[in-house]
Amino acid sequence: MVVMVSRTGRHLQRYNKGRRQIVGCIPYRYKDIIDLSMAAEDAFEVLLISPQRKGKGLLFPKGGWEKDETIEDAARRETIEEAGVCGDVEGKLGIWYFENKNGDTAYEGHMFPLFVTEELDCWPEKDIRERFWMSVREARKLCQNGWMKEALELLVSRLASQRRGTKVDLFSRINRSSSGHGTVLHLGCRAQVLTPPPPSPAEEA
Repeated sequence: MVVMVSRTGRHLQRYNKGRRQIVGCIPYRYKDIIDLSMAAEDAFEVLLISPQRKGKGLLFPKGGWEKDETIEDAARRETIEEAGVCGDVEGKLGIWYFENKNGDTAYEGHMFPLFVTEELDCWPEKDIRERFWMSVREARKLCQNGWMKEALELLVSRLASQRRGTKVDLFSRINRSSSGHGTVLHLGCRAQVLTPPPPSPAEEA
């Protein structure tokens, strides 16, 4: 069940050595058609949201990590509250240390990828934020926070590494249909129809 009201107040906020601990996600999804020859960053899209103060670029959903939740639960909650998407929180991309523009508040930021499995029509901050699916190239230009851009590059690198592994192990991971006319390669929760490789001379014999 999705709670339709955002958390408010900071009485449960976590701090580490005076730094406010915040957690964010990069929501992403694969495009409907994936060509394994395309660059890794062209195979997926990311979701950015507008800030509460308009005219300051875009950002990924993030917010305070509170004492009554795990860090993964905080990442999931903030993404639902601000972006209205649900999904699988994956391994942490890293930790960043930074301050606000005035230099009077220090932060410790944790970023995770979130593979989107559901988009909500209504979510807690729908009336104050917009959400935008876009390419990685567009996100680089429009994301307002440098540390979030660094997290995005780490996600691109991670997904590129995963796709290289897929290419190397391409035909060892396929399931042939009983008719032998098609080959299905399972890529996570998606499948792609491929042309079967030609039979080797030994197989023809």
